[in-house]
Amino acid sequence: MVLQAPDATACTDPATGEVFGHSPVNTVEDLRAAVARARSAQASWAALPPRERGRRVLPLRDYLVAHADELAAVIVRDNGKTRLDALATEILPAAISVTYYVRMAPRFLKPRGLGSATMALANKRSTLARLPWGVVGIISPWNYPFGIPFHEVVMALLAGNAVILKTASETQMVGRALADVLGAARLPEGLFAFINMPGRVAGDAFLDAGVDKLFFTGSVPVGKTLMAKAAETLTPLSLELGGNDPMLVCEDADVERAASGALWAGMQNAGQSCGGVERIYVHEKVYGPFLAALKPRVEGLRVGPGASFQSDMGAMTTARQMETVKRHVEDALAKGATLYAKSKSPEDGKGFFLPAMVLTNVTHDMVTMREETFGPVVGVMKVRDMEEAVALANDSTYGLTASVWSRNRRRARALALRLQAGVVTVNDHLMSHGLPETPWGGFKESGLGRTHGAEGFAEMTQPQVLVDDLLSFLPRAPWWHPHDEARYGGLRALLFLLAGGPWEKVRALAPVLRLFTRCLKR
Repeated sequence: MVLQAPDATACTDPATGEVFGHSPVNTVEDLRAAVARARSAQASWAALPPRERGRRVLPLRDYLVAHADELAAVIVRDNGKTRLDALATEILPAAISVTYYVRMAPRFLKPRGLGSATMALANKRSTLARLPWGVVGIISPWNYPFGIPFHEVVMALLAGNAVILKTASETQMVGRALADVLGAARLPEGLFAFINMPGRVAGDAFLDAGVDKLFFTGSVPVGKTLMAKAAETLTPLSLELGGNDPMLVCEDADVERAASGALWAGMQNAGQSCGGVERIYVHEKVYGPFLAALKPRVEGLRVGPGASFQSDMGAMTTARQMETVKRHVEDALAKGATLYAKSKSPEDGKGFFLPAMVLTNVTHDMVTMREETFGPVVGVMKVRDMEEAVALANDSTYGLTASVWSRNRRRARALALRLQAGVVTVNDHLMSHGLPETPWGGFKESGLGRTHGAEGFAEMTQPQVLVDDLLSFLPRAPWWHPHDEARYGGLRALLFLLAGGPWEKVRALAPVLRLFTRCLKR
């Protein structure tokens, strides 16, 4: 369901400056009405078995396959990335995720027994069930305008929730295309709604409208503001707030592969990836060879309109983000950094194009090494050893993703476990978001909670424990009223029976038996 309103957001192609569409803007009243309709539709949807919900959601995959080219074209025109980026990082993972979550939802939602912690209470049988929140709100960003919200919407629906989706104002045509995709699913009327609302009012509006849980992907300051607002009603949040992600290149790394990986993870989507490489720490033994391999790759990168199959890197999505990147580079150069490598880029002034850039002689005093640059810039530092690399990598308020590059996988995995990041990859980077089985989220100011995988699916539900007493035919439990000294002595003896020494256990048998015998009396 797409809500309509009289005002509209102009949708501009960042590669050309052309306005190619308009998206109606919704009011706070529209949102409240959508939440009310969603709540009415959710109860019957949640009552369906998970396999039936899966059957109704599965047509989304067929729609993605049939309309992949046109969806990729919309993403390119609205966001600025290349066709291959749109297909490889958004459409293809979305199709894979539908198959995965439809198959796994019954398993994720199946009640499971919890076993018994002690024989003394073995009559208490506990079962954990996962129940939907109700109405889930999703506020998604402009850098992956299709892929990020799609995964979350699919998980929320399969878990039994209704969904209200707001995509970024900068990529409204993608949001509306996503809403059209959801039309392929056999959903009850009102269960899903797409709205367009300015970001400055959306967070408060969603929380005031009474969503049961809010998923937000965006900046740290906005995430903190939402967290403070949510505290008023104790509305749970899932926050993915970006990163300044490190790449560690060991002395035994395959430098050619590492250089190619740095090019991909640093420059893909014009560097506008919260999980992309921004800081590279290279062992001094391979520092020179690594830079020698990276330089021609960067300088040969073809920057241009994403609609062209000859472009390796497209446009920045917004003028504001382009200015942020320029400011970070200027700060680094003013503090002693060197612009080691730079690609060419269009200079006709029509689009938001920046060259891919590599900075050397960087330090942690520079903004680009401390904050999220979110552009096609990487800083490369030489380190004495990997101990120094780990310390520098962890010297950040962020902790979203990281990578370790080494031919010794055992060593790489050991280093990975020391990195303060929610996702660490070995000999690759910026791809785990495309693995639906892999949880996505970070440490520190990179956010709270997870999306994707079993952990992410669990975020779409609330745990409920059912405790059933197999001895409920007895009149009372040992600790029920009335209280007296004999019951106290019996419970104290039970403590020794469970945790005392051998003779204490023997002496405890008689008073414990008397304690439970009293439970038979009415």
